[in-house]
Amino acid sequence: MNKARAQRIALAIQQELGKMLQKDVKDPRIGFVSILHVELSRDLSVAKVFVSHLGTQEEADASLAGLRSATPFLRGEVARRLHLRLAPQLDFRQDSSIVESMHIQDILRQLPNRE
Repeated sequence: MNKARAQRIALAIQQELGKMLQKDVKDPRIGFVSILHVELSRDLSVAKVFVSHLGTQEEADASLAGLRSATPFLRGEVARRLHLRLAPQLDFRQDSSIVESMHIQDILRQLPNRE
C-alpha cells in the first residue's frame, strides 16, 4: 500500500470521526473527546484511533467505553462518507501524552532557577 495514500485516508478518518462525535453520536458517556491521531495498518484493515479526554480518569474511561460501544455505527459511517469498499476496524485508545506533558511542565516549574 502506498504510504502517502494511507496517510491521506488516516487524516480523512480523523476528520470524519471528529465531525461525527460533534454532531451524530448521542451517547452521554462520551464527553469532551478529541481525536488526536489515527494510524492505519498497511492493508487498511485496522485503524488505531488515539483520543484525548480532559477530565478525571473515570470520565475518560467512560468516554472510551462509549466510543467502543459506538464503534459499529462509526465504522459504517466512515466507510460510507469516505467511499471505502472495506471499512477499517476502529480501535480506540487513550492517548495520555497531553496529561503527561502537563505533569512534566509542573515538575519543571517546581525546579529552582539556576541563573
